[in-house]
Amino acid sequence: MKNFYDAVIVGGGPAGLSAAIYLARAQYSVLVIEKEKIGGQITITSEVVNYPGVYSTDGKRLTEEMRRQAQSFGADFLLADVRALHLDGYKKLVDTDKGTVECFGIVLATGASPRRAGFAGEEEFRGRGVAYCATCDGEFFSGKDVFVVGGGFAAAEEAVFLTRYAKKVTILVREENFTCAGSIVDQVMSTPDIQVYFNTQIRKVGGNGLLQYAEIYNNKTGETWRYETPEKSNFGIFVFAGYAPATELFKDQLELSKEGYLMTDRNQKTSAAGVYGAGDVCVKQLRQVVTAVSDGAVAATSLEKDLFAMYQKLNIKREKPERRVAPKAVQAQPGKEKNEDDRFITGEMRETLAPVFGRLEKNIVVRVYLDDSRLSREVEGFVSEMEPLSDKVRYEKIKDRDGGYRMPAMAICDDAGHDLGAVFHGVPGGHEFNSFIIALYNAAGPGQPVDTGLEKRIHSLSEALDLKLAVSLSCTMCPELVMAAQKIALENPKIRAEVFDLAHYEDLKEQYQIMSVPCMVVNDRDVYFGKKNISQLLDILEKKGIKE
Repeated sequence: MKNFYDAVIVGGGPAGLSAAIYLARAQYSVLVIEKEKIGGQITITSEVVNYPGVYSTDGKRLTEEMRRQAQSFGADFLLADVRALHLDGYKKLVDTDKGTVECFGIVLATGASPRRAGFAGEEEFRGRGVAYCATCDGEFFSGKDVFVVGGGFAAAEEAVFLTRYAKKVTILVREENFTCAGSIVDQVMSTPDIQVYFNTQIRKVGGNGLLQYAEIYNNKTGETWRYETPEKSNFGIFVFAGYAPATELFKDQLELSKEGYLMTDRNQKTSAAGVYGAGDVCVKQLRQVVTAVSDGAVAATSLEKDLFAMYQKLNIKREKPERRVAPKAVQAQPGKEKNEDDRFITGEMRETLAPVFGRLEKNIVVRVYLDDSRLSREVEGFVSEMEPLSDKVRYEKIKDRDGGYRMPAMAICDDAGHDLGAVFHGVPGGHEFNSFIIALYNAAGPGQPVDTGLEKRIHSLSEALDLKLAVSLSCTMCPELVMAAQKIALENPKIRAEVFDLAHYEDLKEQYQIMSVPCMVVNDRDVYFGKKNISQLLDILEKKGIKE
């Protein structure tokens, strides 16, 4: 990572990616910093049909094309947690857990995160029936009743999505009507498996381990009723109660609305010179992909003028970034055993992985434990495609000997075969493919850097701790926890991090009453739900290391 850029974009969703495309195409050096996953909230949307010029796609594919486009114009990308912004003066500072970057201009595209509804028991039953992502957790409620809380676009869209799994979907709208476009409302009202109650809220939920009852009331009439499942059964509540803008980084430096959103003018300029806002973090009437990319384009072109004027004023001759060729998918060749569409790893992915594997410093071994199951055959197929990608990573297949693991398992070891504590059960596809690659990168070096304070905390863990991580390959929130846990395990030999694709381990779901991912079980006893970064995970593990 360079330590100076013309512009830094904080946030890698559609708004940030759009800004990166425009700035990089104008031949300014650009760094996009994203703390979780490039693409933002839209990556969990399974169908996008209202983006002009694109008949139908999904959020992940749409934003991946945006990323490739920005990268082809020369934009750089960094997965890091921004800790502080220094916005005074013509030179800005962006402090991250991967180092400090200087720049002349900033685009804030930090987005917004789902709000809690606020009913009694919401936090207690999070992961036990209360959920916030239909794509991640919808399958857990197959054949069950589901309530959706909210009256906006997300609530309406996700309610329709949940009919794929749920026996019945009931939408509880606090207001007298929906607050989204009529087209999606018409779709909701015409779906047979959806029932809607207006002026209705949840007051309290409860149950024995899993969610089993909800107290519901009409805020207009005052009438209260109770929904309850039969004994030993459960149901789900999906909360889509709007979003809270991610403004914590700059709330004391920039002007915000009374609701906490970033104030910008028609050129997306904030109250600080050289600082622009874009996307859901800003005050705006419509929060959609199309308005996010519009914000990003406006912010970038406005910032371009600032940068051009600044270079002239300071009489600085700037270096233009090198334009790159966007990687293209390799087409399947005649005579190949597998078509490109049948592969776990596409040609485009192989090209993207080449520079990563080219930086590996040490030889490592991935010990693959296999049995006769279908899942093992899938793992073996995945491994066969991974083997040719790097001469630093050797795959050792062992059949019918479990080595103490649930099979199938892929255990990362050093060159001598000593287990390093990072294990994956299943095929690391979907959102977990990057997590697996990062684990290899961390094991073989140079690895992702962490700041000195976090490194000391990792090595200070003195008690042996076993972490079981239950994930779904469709979950966008799981990789952050997985990468954090495996980084800690690879740095500290007393920590083990085993990742399970929960679709193949139903017994874990039942044993720990898991109804949402990501889920972490520490020492087969203490259960935690939700995404966590390294610092948040260390907060938990440090307490577990204190003998009670």
